Amino acid sequence: MLILAIETSCDETCAAVLQDGRMVLSNIISSQIGLHRKTGGVIPEVAAREHLKNIIPVVDKALAEAKVTMNDIEVIAVTEKPGLIGCLLVGLNTAQALAWVYGKKLIMVNHIYGHVFANWLVEKKEKSLPSTTIGGKKKNIKLDMDDFEFPIVVLSVSGGHNDIILMKNYQNIEIIGKTLDDAAGEAFDKVARMIGLDYPGGPSIQKVAGKGNKYAFDFPKSMSKSKDFNFSFSGLKTSVLYKIKDLTAHSSQLTAQLQADLAASFQETVCDILITKLLKAAEKYRAKEIHLTGGVSANLRLRKFLLERTKNKNFKIRYPHNITFCTDNAAMIGAAGKFYDHFEGSSDF
Repeated sequence: MLILAIETSCDETCAAVLQDGRMVLSNIISSQIGLHRKTGGVIPEVAAREHLKNIIPVVDKALAEAKVTMNDIEVIAVTEKPGLIGCLLVGLNTAQALAWVYGKKLIMVNHIYGHVFANWLVEKKEKSLPSTTIGGKKKNIKLDMDDFEFPIVVLSVSGGHNDIILMKNYQNIEIIGKTLDDAAGEAFDKVARMIGLDYPGGPSIQKVAGKGNKYAFDFPKSMSKSKDFNFSFSGLKTSVLYKIKDLTAHSSQLTAQLQADLAASFQETVCDILITKLLKAAEKYRAKEIHLTGGVSANLRLRKFLLERTKNKNFKIRYPHNITFCTDNAAMIGAAGKFYDHFEGSSDF
């Protein structure tokens, strides 16, 4: 089954073509990061206008790269929610128009559900299949559904959401933990701005943190000891803000070393909070696999932190092998569309 997928929930205009929900034939992303860097964040109206300019060229390029036409497409999958309303409407209207003109089945996909299935994606151009990690050792995966073992606990974290998701099977998917205020990705953006780093904050903090001491500052690990699987990052952000005020009480700005130490300490604290809750959930529900997904799953320290904490455990660890599958993309929406089409069960999405 050939699927055309469209994603416009925030500031990337995306289209992809998938074969049977896993094989990525094309995955086109037109990013607006350079535009929004000027204002330090996404302005919804500006993002929506950029989507309007880019959506048709992006769809055309996805079809051309996959070497297919709209006549070959069987299903169109599109992000329905959550996201910026004006941005979502561009993708939805485009998908609905294409479905009506060409007589194709249209599937509406929840954006967060899409992130869950990023670990199911395999690129046609790959010379070898991606690998997973079990007890610290890498193992090649197969290209069939039997390679996934349930239950699976997923940490999906980005700038707009911060969820722990329990997958008992393909039909039964439940959100068991979420943020009570900011998502980790949003906290990265805001702390980066406090420190004086560029937008987006995640990559900027990761880069600078490599030169810093992750033990320089002891920031609070909010809700780490709570019995539930929820998160809170507002207290951590406030703590960083007060620390910066203390450090700049007699100086107008932070030194490069202080920036690096703050970035490293903040990043380590976020990783500790996220992975501690994730492992609590995995142990409670006796998960066979643990998945990272969402924009923050591209953070190399987060991945390493998880591998360190599970080195002597028998969990299968998976995260997107291609960084473009971590951030917003249409390929994951196509994968989710495949499961929407084939499995109708209990879901929080």
